[in-house]
Amino acid sequence: MPHFSNKKLILLLVSMIFIVALISFSLRDRQNATLPEQFIKDTVGLVQGLVAKPANYITGIFNDINSLLNTYEENKRLKVRLEDFAALQSEVNTLKNENKSLRDIVEKENSLREYVPVQATVIARNPDQWEEKIILDKGSSHGVKVNMAVMTAQGLIGKISLVTPLTSEVELIQTNNPNFRVSAVIQGENEEIFGLIEGFDVERNELIMKRIDSSFEVKEGELVISSGLGGIFPKGILIGEITEITTDDFGLTKMAYIKPAADFSMLQDVMIAKRTVVSIDEHEQLKNEQSEETENVGE
Repeated sequence: MPHFSNKKLILLLVSMIFIVALISFSLRDRQNATLPEQFIKDTVGLVQGLVAKPANYITGIFNDINSLLNTYEENKRLKVRLEDFAALQSEVNTLKNENKSLRDIVEKENSLREYVPVQATVIARNPDQWEEKIILDKGSSHGVKVNMAVMTAQGLIGKISLVTPLTSEVELIQTNNPNFRVSAVIQGENEEIFGLIEGFDVERNELIMKRIDSSFEVKEGELVISSGLGGIFPKGILIGEITEITTDDFGLTKMAYIKPAADFSMLQDVMIAKRTVVSIDEHEQLKNEQSEETENVGE
């Protein structure tokens, strides 16, 4: 028995030495793995590769689907924002145009030295008289009277022809009314040339200026403005630009075609020139009224 126990002890010691040596061998730095380690590592790597590739593929599919759904939702939100932006941009453009129009009118007020400007808006336009008359939202309760001049920021458009307490009717300068006349001035290079706007050429869509002294040289492209004579139309309001010059009245005077400065198809914000001086027509009316009063007193 004692001999058998010594063998077990020796075997145990040898086993321990082997295990310690094996552990020491495994822990030291090595550049090459042993055959068992290579077999185990290669087997584990192969199994991991076979499992990882399908798993990564499936995970990638789910990620792509999730990204696609997120992109779809984000696209919907962006479309809604673009629609809102388009509506906002349209509103901004409208406000810009209105602001520019009003600013132009306000700046134009400074040139009406003998007139008090009354801002008005076009509220109606008769289809039967589209080219001749418009209706404004200002009337006699706002101080508007017949024959007051009406203009836009671009130029002269007409005069008041009919007034009610809350509205007024404007006869446009492009009317064919033979009694509608505007005293005008051609801005020449060195001098001003007077004439009368009387008539409108429908085919050319241009105004006709007559009674121009033939001794003056008139050129195409020169501007025509109101002269201020008569007390109806303010002085210096742009009417248009000369496009052609011809002769009239057997060559004694000249006649010019004028392209209007104002856009009559897009009339919206206008300005009425409320006169602070008495016009010729008003002067004659006052004289008649005074004469009637004198006669009544005499009776």
